[in-house]
Amino acid sequence: MSDDLEVKLPWYLRITVVLFGVTLLVYGMIVAKPVLVPFLFALFFAILLSPFCGWLEGKKIPRPLAALFSILSGLAIFAGVVFFFSIQLTGFVDDIGLIEERIRFLFTEFENLFITYFDFDPENLLTSLQDGIIGFIRENASSLTQGALSAASTITMVFLIPIYMFLLMIFRDFLKTFVMKAVARGDEAEEKRVSKVINNIKSVIQNYITGMFIVICILAVLNSTALLIIGVNHAIFFAVFAALLNVIPFVGPLLGSVLPIIWALITMDSLIYPIAILLSFYVIQLFESNLFTPTIVGRKVSMNPLVTLILIFTGAQIWGLVGMILFIPFGAILKVIFDEVESLNAYGYLLGSVATDTQTKSRMAEKVSEFSEKISSGKKKKKDKSVNNPFA
Repeated sequence: MSDDLEVKLPWYLRITVVLFGVTLLVYGMIVAKPVLVPFLFALFFAILLSPFCGWLEGKKIPRPLAALFSILSGLAIFAGVVFFFSIQLTGFVDDIGLIEERIRFLFTEFENLFITYFDFDPENLLTSLQDGIIGFIRENASSLTQGALSAASTITMVFLIPIYMFLLMIFRDFLKTFVMKAVARGDEAEEKRVSKVINNIKSVIQNYITGMFIVICILAVLNSTALLIIGVNHAIFFAVFAALLNVIPFVGPLLGSVLPIIWALITMDSLIYPIAILLSFYVIQLFESNLFTPTIVGRKVSMNPLVTLILIFTGAQIWGLVGMILFIPFGAILKVIFDEVESLNAYGYLLGSVATDTQTKSRMAEKVSEFSEKISSGKKKKKDKSVNNPFA
C-alpha cells in the first residue's frame, strides 16, 4: 500500500515532503542542542577511551572502576592543555598595551606621510579611526580570557560529558546488543554486517580523534619553531592557537595564520616578518594536508573539499563553533554507513575524497603527496603481513 502511494505521489509533493523532513530535522537539532552536543562529545570520547577501559578490565579491574579511571585520565590530559593555553592567553592579554602604542605610532607615521606627499592633514579622520580601534581593543581585551574559558566550558560541558561517558562505557555491550536487535532483527548475516559497521565506526572515530591530537601536537611544535626563529613575541600562544584551529578544515588554518600575521604587522618594523610567517605557515600546512593528516589520521576519514565545506558551514549555522567541529566526524560516520548499505552507496561516493589531477598541484605538493603515498603503502604492507602471520 505504501509503495503504491509512493508511486502515485507527484514529484513536487515528494520534494516537498523531503524538504519538510529536512527542515524538521534541522529545527529539532537546534532545539535539542543542549542535549545532543554533550552526548555526541561524550560518545566520541567514550569510543576513544574504550580500548583503554577494556585493557583495564582485562587486568581484573571492575568495569565501573575501569571506566572511572579512563575518564579521569582523559580529564587530566584535557585540564593540562587548558591550563597551558590559559597561561599563554593571559600573557598575550597583558601585552595589549603594546598594541595600543604601536597603533598610535603607525597612525602618526601615516599622518606625516599624508602631509609630506599629499599636502593633506587627515588628523581628524585618523584620530577618530585610532580611537575606535583602541577602544575596541580595550573593550574586548579584558573579556578575551574570560570569553575563551567560558567558551571552552560551554563546549565541554564539564559536568554532563563525563557522566554521559561513564554511562556509555559501562553499558556499551548493552547498547551494541540493542543496535543489533533493532537493525539486524535476528538475521545472522545482517548481524555480521551491522557488527562490521559498528567496528568501522569505532575505528574511524578512534583514528580521527587520536590522529588529530597527534597532528595538533606536531603542528604546535612546527609553528612554535617557525615563529621563534622569526622572532615573534608570544610565539607559543600563536602556534598552539593555530594548531588547535586545525580541527576545522580549510577555515581553521587560515584563521590561525591571520592572528600572528596581524601581530607582526602591528608590532614589528618590517614587512619581512609577516611575509616570513605567511610562507612558513604555508609550508607547514602543505605538509599537514598532504602528509601528516592522510598518514596519521587515515584516508578513511578524508572527504572531498566541497562536502567538507558544506558540513562546516552547516554545522556553524546549526550549532555554531561546536557544529563546525562535530560535523566532520559525523560526516565520516555517515560515509561508513553509506558505504555498507547498498542503496546508499552513491551518497558514500559523494562524501568520499576525489582523486585530484597532479598537474594542478605545485611541484612541492606533488613531492609531499608521493612521500605520503609511500608511507601509507608501507604501513598497509606491514599490516597485511601481520594479518597473514599472526605471530608477527
